[in-house]
Amino acid sequence: MNYFLDYNGRVIGPMTAMQVMGYNPTYDVRVSLDGVNWQPLYTFPELMSLYNERSKYGEQQQIDSKKTLCGIMAIIFGTLGVQYFVLGKVPAGFITILLSIVTCGAWEIITLIQGIMMLCMSDDEFRRKYIDTTSTFPLF
Repeated sequence: MNYFLDYNGRVIGPMTAMQVMGYNPTYDVRVSLDGVNWQPLYTFPELMSLYNERSKYGEQQQIDSKKTLCGIMAIIFGTLGVQYFVLGKVPAGFITILLSIVTCGAWEIITLIQGIMMLCMSDDEFRRKYIDTTSTFPLF
């Protein structure tokens, strides 16, 4: 099946579904089968399956790289709470700095263990414990 794509005000096509995905469209970009009747991309099942597949792959790569970065940061700069700042958990970063000061740097042992655990856990477990959690200070 061939599609036409309304991309930045220009009509591009005809092209295959894979070629449409090459333009990195959003789910609501206008698409047509005949160049006349335009509908949002989400109304085309074939295009949506490719769009969702691409989104999952990109999201998975992002979690994997964030997991690796956070693990390394926890090992090297754990007393500064860098791993939490990378995750967007700013209060946890400040709590880590405070705990490092109060314990005269002994908190580094905990963050070292945390970094090793981050690198060893699965992506799903990392997402559950550190990204999707509502906890202010996710530790282990």
